[in-house]
Amino acid sequence: MQSITILDGGMGRELERRGAPFKQPEWSALAMMEAPEIVKDVHKAFIEAGSRVITTNSYALVPFHIGEDVFQQRVTELVIESARVAREAANESDADVKVAGSLAPLFGSYRADLYEADRAEQIARPIIEALAPHVDLWLNETQSLLAETLQVKALVDEIDGQNKPYWVSFTLEDAEVTDQPRLRSGETVKEAVAAVTKAGVNGILFNCCQPEIIADAIQVATSVLSDSNQPVQLGAYANAFPPQPKDATANDGLDELRDDLTPDSYLKWAQRWKELGATLIGGCCGIGPDHVKVLAKHL
Repeated sequence: MQSITILDGGMGRELERRGAPFKQPEWSALAMMEAPEIVKDVHKAFIEAGSRVITTNSYALVPFHIGEDVFQQRVTELVIESARVAREAANESDADVKVAGSLAPLFGSYRADLYEADRAEQIARPIIEALAPHVDLWLNETQSLLAETLQVKALVDEIDGQNKPYWVSFTLEDAEVTDQPRLRSGETVKEAVAAVTKAGVNGILFNCCQPEIIADAIQVATSVLSDSNQPVQLGAYANAFPPQPKDATANDGLDELRDDLTPDSYLKWAQRWKELGATLIGGCCGIGPDHVKVLAKHL
C-alpha cells in the first residue's frame, strides 16, 4: 500500500477564524503584513493536526490582491517572511515536516481569461527568487490555464537549480462532468496532465474546486500517467465553497462555505481519492485543522 502524505488546509479562513487582520482584496496577505505570528500559529495548528507538508502563505502576494505599488515595494520582504514563519513552524515540530513554496495564479484565482503572458515573468520571478532558498518543494497551485502553468515551471527551472520536487495543482470547472473533466480555461485534464508530465513535474494535484468532481480528474490523470510511465504522484485538496462561476472575481468578498463538508464527510471524499491512487491529500479554502486531523487519523 502506498503511503499517504497529509497536506495542510486553507490558510485564509483559519486566519479569519483566529482574529487575524483579514479583508478583501488583500485576503491572507494582510496577516502576512500585519500579524505574521498568527500565520505561524496556523501552520503549527495544521502540523499538530497531522500535516506533513505545509504551504507558505505567499498565495495572495501578487498585484491582484495587494496592488501594484505594494507588490513593487514589498514583495520580496513579504515572501521571505512567509517562508520564515513556515520554516519556523516546521522546525519547532518533532515531526518531519516539509515546506512547500506556494506559487499562486498570477492574475487571480479561477480567471484564466485574465492571464497576460508578457507580464507573467515580471510577477513570478521575484516570488520564485525569494522562496527558492527557503522551501523544500514547489507547489504551483489553483492553476486554471496550461500556458501560465508551463511558463512558471520554466521560470522555476531557470531560477532554482536545486532540482526540488515540483507539484502542479489544477482547479477544475465546478460542474458535473458531461464529457470529460476540464480546467477552468476549458482545457481538458487529459491534455494538461500530458503537458506537465512532459515538463517534468513530480506531482499532479487538483484543488480549490468541488470534491465531487475530483475523482474523475484523478482517473483521467492515472490513465495518462500509465501511458507515459513517469513516476508522478497524484493528489487532491478540495475547497468548501459552493460552485464558482466562470466570472468569479475571487477578491470582491468572502464566499459562503458549505455546511455539509464536515471533517467526517470530507474524509469520505478523500478515501475515494486514495482508492483511485492519490497519495497527496489535504484541503483548500474552508478545510481546517479539524478536517486534517481526521484525514491524518484515517488515511
